[in-house]
Amino acid sequence: MELNELSAISPIDGRYGGKTAPLREIFSEYGLMRYRTLVEVRWLEALAAHPGLPECPELSHDAQAYLEGIAAGFSAADADRIKAIERRTNHDVKAVEYYLRERCSEHAELAGATQFLHFACTSEDINNLCHALMLRDARRLHLLPACLDLGRDLTTLAESQAGQPMLSRTHGQAATPTTLGKEIGVFVHRLQRQIEQLIAQPLLGKLNGAVGNYNAHLIACPDLDWPKLSRTFVESLGLDWNPHTTQIESHDYLAEYFHALCRINTVLLDLCRDLWAYISLGYFRQRPVAGEIGSSTMPHKINPIDFENAEGNLGLANSILGHLAEKLPISRWQRDLSDSTAIRSIGTAIAHSLLAIQSCRKGLAKLEAMPERLEADLADAWEVLAEAVQTIMRRRGAGDAYETLKNLTRGRALSREAMHEFIASLEMPDSDRQRLLELTPRGYTGNAESQARQICARFAKLVHTQNEPDPPET
Repeated sequence: MELNELSAISPIDGRYGGKTAPLREIFSEYGLMRYRTLVEVRWLEALAAHPGLPECPELSHDAQAYLEGIAAGFSAADADRIKAIERRTNHDVKAVEYYLRERCSEHAELAGATQFLHFACTSEDINNLCHALMLRDARRLHLLPACLDLGRDLTTLAESQAGQPMLSRTHGQAATPTTLGKEIGVFVHRLQRQIEQLIAQPLLGKLNGAVGNYNAHLIACPDLDWPKLSRTFVESLGLDWNPHTTQIESHDYLAEYFHALCRINTVLLDLCRDLWAYISLGYFRQRPVAGEIGSSTMPHKINPIDFENAEGNLGLANSILGHLAEKLPISRWQRDLSDSTAIRSIGTAIAHSLLAIQSCRKGLAKLEAMPERLEADLADAWEVLAEAVQTIMRRRGAGDAYETLKNLTRGRALSREAMHEFIASLEMPDSDRQRLLELTPRGYTGNAESQARQICARFAKLVHTQNEPDPPET
């Protein structure tokens, strides 16, 4: 059967293939070959530019342009050629080296430098840098833009509802009022903290040979400062240098990266479940979309499927990310190959994360707050003012305030008249009594509105910072 979106086993490339297609450039087998080709070319250029290795002479502008064309112009046909070589070598990284030897042999100057392709490298010198570059590009091109877009959507909702009173529901029960905007704003605040940690997460790389000691490097060129060259090279790729490793880069930063993404996903999982519940309460309605069907038998339904789809994808993403974070930093002795298979699922985990964000944004776009329903809940919940009354009673030393209010309100609804009758019976300063008599459930929201607006303003600053143009290259 021909492989296409209908025959693909994974829904990432099948049902959701249109939504995840941009990730193929990064995380597919083609993408890995492209990054490997880039790293191998850059390493040859670094060796040629170093005066301590005269046997690999400095490249002319023409030779550099030719190499740049190989790296920048990498195509599906190039990947097919590497795959054909791999069928003979049964080694994926070596196949890239042999492919580059073929290409360089077609250029008179580079033909004499092919022995410096993959010079003193173990496969993991190349692969670890590729995986770091993949995660760098996924973060910059996909994860951060998606998270910031979702944050902007939430900020818009939080700002518009910053002052809309809402009955809180701690343990699912009527509780001290808040505002709808502040509760959405809490998710914005949580999301911002995790986005900032993902932004700050270093991406590490190493290039130090078969077991991390520069053995081959130093036996071939003992006078060359290989650690310095390694650091310069890794940092030239935009990565942070890891100076001490075994054959593999230790993958601790990968676990940190994946845990940061897990935390973002966990915040979104909490958000989706809350929004689902608010829809169920009638605090939000979902705008109908022409042509959509909610139920195959109940025509009236508009199901919160976007938040449910997001929840499912978030669970899948975190399952994979959690396994990778636990598995990849563990390698028997100087290395085993169990990480090689697992690490190929990075793209799958990130794809599920992005699908979840897309579903969440789609669901948010359908939401419309229902002030009448919110106000009706508050109007029937005068008992929530018991907290305010007993707190003032405590301040004034008016008996056992908590027990008194518990006996009055616990497990029963309380009318406005009953609450006012109780307040009128209390011994307290007239100013306190008047303040309590003027208080309503919808007016008892503390500083919820100002919190919502502060959160939104802070997120706007983050977005502005991330949208600033990059400084010019030096």
